[in-house]
Amino acid sequence: MLTASELNLVRQIIADFPRLSRAELAYTICELLEWRRPNGKLKNPECVEWLQKWQQQTLPSLPELRVTKPRGAHRLLANDPQSDPPPSLHGRLADYQPLRLQLIEDLAGRRLFQQYIQRYHPLGYRVPYGAQLRYLARTPCQDVLACLLFTSAAWKMAPRDSWIGWSDQARRANLCRVVNNARFLILPWVAVPHLASHVLSLAARQLPTDWLAAYSVRPLLLETLVDRPYTGTCYRAANWICVGQTQGRGRMDRTHTAQGSSKEILLYPLESHWRQGLCQFPSPQVCHAPPIGEIR
Repeated sequence: MLTASELNLVRQIIADFPRLSRAELAYTICELLEWRRPNGKLKNPECVEWLQKWQQQTLPSLPELRVTKPRGAHRLLANDPQSDPPPSLHGRLADYQPLRLQLIEDLAGRRLFQQYIQRYHPLGYRVPYGAQLRYLARTPCQDVLACLLFTSAAWKMAPRDSWIGWSDQARRANLCRVVNNARFLILPWVAVPHLASHVLSLAARQLPTDWLAAYSVRPLLLETLVDRPYTGTCYRAANWICVGQTQGRGRMDRTHTAQGSSKEILLYPLESHWRQGLCQFPSPQVCHAPPIGEIR
């Protein structure tokens, strides 16, 4: 949590620079309070979300923040023919091997990914905040079979935190070593048995190296939340572990009043000594982060 002096500093920055955009304010605050990733980059996206929520709920005296461009679910593209359904793909998993997870690093790939999630995922597309990596699962013929999005983990989830067994101090220090699978989509024209669990297994092997390269932190645990009526069958088949359910409060709910649907929490350890790494304090990898919110 922020100290009183840090909160006063935030108030002063916003009062002194009322014409700054949210992104510019976040950049300034992150620099002054040293909110950085282990690779040295500032945590601007998290700080923008934090400013918005704290202005609404905790800091009503803050000046209005200027928005310079749409955010969140409003940043949607018109449907592109490139994401239209092709002829159906079906058969045995062996017919499409070796599958490759393509880490998306270019604008065209990000737009195609957004289109697929926006059009075909039941939760639709929302602009993610925080650390994030996107993947497309491709066949040797370059056909896209699936999409995956990994993001920063939820700040708090009681069943997850109890199962890990870490202290509050250890959680704050090591949360950057937990990564959330925020979206997973097998495209609707693909009918290949066992594909989903296979793609999840590929991701569990590839993600730690990619995340380390991008953010200078090697993850130790994956998490995901499964909305009803889905049961997470493919996750269970890939050996993910169900540790409980949320109470239906969003990750941004700090007043414990938000109403939502309860979700199942599934976790997947990435290394044999994952619990020891997450529970140690102080952490060998310091992960400064503003407190975003919690899920209970």
